[in-house]
Amino acid sequence: MFESVINYFESIDPILAAFYATMFTWFLTALGASFVFFFKNMNRVVLDGMLGFTGGVMVAASFWSLLAPAIEMSEGEGFVKVIPAAVGFLLGAIFIFGLDKILPHLHINFKETEGIKSPWQRTTLLVLAITLHNIPEGLAVGVLFGGVAAGIPEASIAGAVTLAIGIGIQNFPEGIAVSMPLRRMGMSRWKSFMYGQSSAIVEPIAGVLGAVAVTFFTPLLPYALAFAAGAMIFVVVEEVIPETQQDKNTDIATLGFIGGFIVMMTLDVALG
Repeated sequence: MFESVINYFESIDPILAAFYATMFTWFLTALGASFVFFFKNMNRVVLDGMLGFTGGVMVAASFWSLLAPAIEMSEGEGFVKVIPAAVGFLLGAIFIFGLDKILPHLHINFKETEGIKSPWQRTTLLVLAITLHNIPEGLAVGVLFGGVAAGIPEASIAGAVTLAIGIGIQNFPEGIAVSMPLRRMGMSRWKSFMYGQSSAIVEPIAGVLGAVAVTFFTPLLPYALAFAAGAMIFVVVEEVIPETQQDKNTDIATLGFIGGFIVMMTLDVALG
């Protein structure tokens, strides 16, 4: 089945493929958010474990799908070869750092808002927090498809599809992580679902933009791959992991992280 999917994506325009792949990641977010129609609450232990899993997938994807290919396709030897990855990684982290300071948002387990002070409701701020997670994820998938369009040997459809599958898997608990708290706050099931799925709408947008940018500026690819990796690592360290440490479920969250890392590493090596 995986080969059939790869063959299909190879037969269409890579930018269109980036759009389809990121729509798939959005769909799994929506699928997770749909749990709100069946449950009003989710056990905090389960949620922390799933958030840990999300972090593990993001860290593994950052190396296996993004940083390693970025270094491999860079020219030169020694320190020169790693410069594009190092610069791109730093810029990606700075980009999310800037958004984190500017965009008003609120994390699940924290009472105080971050970013510029805003009169926006708590529900909107919660959704914006998850939206921040999804920008680098969509960008990462789009950049890989853009590399295929640009004819870069190290970029492959299989690798891009594998990354989309991994990100889609970890988007599922993210959808739950948005919709469930909104439901507990008294919002209707339908509104909780709509807010939950909308947090990932940014992924197709970021995916297409990333693919187009790399297609027109091929030398940017190593920087762009590392940029997406830096952005994802920043999100994991600054937001995902701290959110799992607020209750007494540290061990469960850590095991979830390990599981997520193993799943993404296995997918990337076996399929990509």
